[in-house]
Amino acid sequence: MSTAHRFLSPAATQLSLRLRQSRAPIRNTARRFGDKAPADKPSATATKEASTANSVSSPPPPPPSATAQASAEAPKSQGWWDSAEFWGRCGAIAGWGMSGAAIYDALESSPEVISLNMTGVLIVPNQMRRALEYKQANGEEEAVNDILVKAGATAAGAVACVLAGPTVQSALVAANIPLVSAVAAADAGPFTVHFWAPMSKWLISGASFMELDRPTEKISLAQYSALTMTGFFFSRYALLVTPINYTLCSVNVALFGSSAWHLGRKVKADFIDEKKE
Repeated sequence: MSTAHRFLSPAATQLSLRLRQSRAPIRNTARRFGDKAPADKPSATATKEASTANSVSSPPPPPPSATAQASAEAPKSQGWWDSAEFWGRCGAIAGWGMSGAAIYDALESSPEVISLNMTGVLIVPNQMRRALEYKQANGEEEAVNDILVKAGATAAGAVACVLAGPTVQSALVAANIPLVSAVAAADAGPFTVHFWAPMSKWLISGASFMELDRPTEKISLAQYSALTMTGFFFSRYALLVTPINYTLCSVNVALFGSSAWHLGRKVKADFIDEKKE
């Protein structure tokens, strides 16, 4: 017993012992060897400061260079077979070849080579004039008059269609006829140049089909070479554009087939059969 307890009464000593026993035991926080120290939970302020420091210390990733962007956006290179630009240019050159063939025939070929059906479709005034003069000199006055009447009627019909086209189109669209109104209002319908451009090639093909038995001595090698190449080039071009233009493809396939028929007959007669003889 301590010195303080010696001077206390027995009752006071007993009360002091009871108070000591009633106190809650103190938690033993001593760590044994090998125990891990408990991790202190960081405060909200410390967490915010740490995130701010990280954002400042780590700079944002650099933007991609212009070269990388260009290489990523650049389309894959296409070969000539799949290039619409290549076939379109070839078709344009062949189209100029048709004009060149007409000039060549006008300067070098005799008038009997001129096809009136083809010349009328291609609208080559000088060749038409030469053909009519040739027929007139051979006494074919009735045939010449018939051609002039047909040409005049065709020209008058074309002018009437051009002048009345907008009025007729508006009337058809306003009528709300299920199929007719939709066709009349179409961006590539019969009231637009997009419709008549391939249609003119159907007329060229028709002129060739009407003369499948034309004598080979009256076939222009230059003209049918240009027509055959035009049909071939634009047939491929029509399948490469977006969207695919099946109408343009079909008309050029017909042009290629009809022109190649005449060209093959001409080549066979002039360069194969003559050599055999």
